[in-house]
Amino acid sequence: MFFKILAFIALISVVIFIHEYGHYYFARKYGVKVTRFLIFGLPFLGLDKELFGWTDKNGTRWSIGFFPLGGFVDIFGSRDYLLTKEEIEKKYNSEDHKYLLQSKKIYQKILFAFGGPLANFLTAIIIYSMISMFVGKDFTPAIISEVMENSPAKEAGLMPNDQIIKIDNTKIDSISNVSRMILITVSETIKIDVMRNGNQKSFIVSPKYIPDDSLDIKSKRKKRIIGITIKPKGEFIVKKLGPVDAIYYSIKETLYVCKWTSVHIWHLILGKGDVNNLTGPIGIAKVTGEIVERGLLPFLLFIAFISISLGFINLLPIPILDGGHIMFFCFEKILGRPIKRKTQELLYRIGFALLMTMMFFAIYIDVQTF
Repeated sequence: MFFKILAFIALISVVIFIHEYGHYYFARKYGVKVTRFLIFGLPFLGLDKELFGWTDKNGTRWSIGFFPLGGFVDIFGSRDYLLTKEEIEKKYNSEDHKYLLQSKKIYQKILFAFGGPLANFLTAIIIYSMISMFVGKDFTPAIISEVMENSPAKEAGLMPNDQIIKIDNTKIDSISNVSRMILITVSETIKIDVMRNGNQKSFIVSPKYIPDDSLDIKSKRKKRIIGITIKPKGEFIVKKLGPVDAIYYSIKETLYVCKWTSVHIWHLILGKGDVNNLTGPIGIAKVTGEIVERGLLPFLLFIAFISISLGFINLLPIPILDGGHIMFFCFEKILGRPIKRKTQELLYRIGFALLMTMMFFAIYIDVQTF
């Protein structure tokens, strides 16, 4: 149990540090003074207390907090973020003015906000690329070896020796892609394209749900199946890729995760999603503990997945998240001035309340599910 907790803390600390370092990088690049860099803490509710830390030559306080989740970069003048241009000029002298984010160009502000998610996406791309280059990428054809009786696949007309080439118009280039595509799709039916005796055929399959026993943890989660078994004819085909191909497939994988994350979020908003398949901090902790026992490679892949998820969620246009800041900066560019202070204050309160509601809801689902 202690080892699993350490694995979870390691995963969260790495992903959050990378995210916050992305903000730190662009702040330093454009001359914004960073006053504090905290890991394990939040900038509200008194959760920013420091266990230990140090101050570098640039005046940045690097801190380790006591709260096992979160992190943030604090910049000079962040407490006066909603001041008008006139109020900023009155409060800060000309020397201090150049260290403020408020004094920077719009594109620099946007890059500062986008820096965290960008760092998460780049981390995932690097992990995927390194694995493809040094371990290899699976290109084993997805050939059906068995179709279960009375299964959705049988009813749809799928047969043994069919080679699956597309699922919902997404190209299938390896065996592992099949189960993943079936698991994450949210529509009631799935379009499966196969090659049969040299001819391409399409089938519409309606998956069914069964208890998810893929991990050795008790939960109420369910997974989608169509009732097929896929085995390679001979050995697995694993190829080590060159840098260009590795980066190409890594970017493709990152965009794929972002795409299906957005689809799931949209279905949840519409009330069509299955909330039992949501995962909060408790669920991530449990899954991390199980995955780390499977070895370093699955753990690295999980880090990449969580990193993409964190980056994508932070880009949602919710005030208080990075996407909310980017939204405000875009409005500032369009209007030629920042949004009025009262409007921003109201939207930040709504965003904070929404974020807290989402967090507590995820924890509630975790408690009910696991």
